[in-house]
Amino acid sequence: MSNPTPKFSSASQYDHEFFERLYSSRIDPWSVLTSAYERDKYEATLQALAQPHYRHALELGCSIGGLTRLLAGRCDAVTAVDTSAMALQRARELCQASNVDFVQAHLPDGDWHGPFDLVVLSEVLYYFSIPALVRLADRLSKVITPKTEFVVVHWTGETDYPLTGDRATELFQSLMRAELCLRTRHPKYRLERWVAAGGGCL
Repeated sequence: MSNPTPKFSSASQYDHEFFERLYSSRIDPWSVLTSAYERDKYEATLQALAQPHYRHALELGCSIGGLTRLLAGRCDAVTAVDTSAMALQRARELCQASNVDFVQAHLPDGDWHGPFDLVVLSEVLYYFSIPALVRLADRLSKVITPKTEFVVVHWTGETDYPLTGDRATELFQSLMRAELCLRTRHPKYRLERWVAAGGGCL
């Protein structure tokens, strides 16, 4: 199993320009189309979903659309957001489903319109500073319902990102006041399913 999360020790900040440089040097920097880690993680992510079908999913940090194209088959609509124009160009090529809307935005900024009954956060939260996570939580609180489901997946190995996978996951759950419904710990990543505060797990 290859290391799915490159360690970028020279990065001073994970801003829009960082990700554009990353994709310009390699359009699939995490090998999402060829990695056994990614394939198995995507399968586990789909299996963790509590519902067979969703009305409108929000995927933040969609990259080149490896997971997006799978979510499209489980949702009436998917809004997929990423900061990189190059990544989104490739995502549109890979995922041409008519129910997917790709949005370019550097999180936590961007325009997306709910309500969403599914929010997918896969390998994205640990790039945030704590103030940015607070802002993201505040924004999401305005576009979810009491029944909104969150699926949160992060690499747990060593990185030099602003937060570890464990810290980012636990902090964001606290900020969203979300109820934990499922927690799975794999050798390389953790996967959790939450429900919005007061929603109750299925």
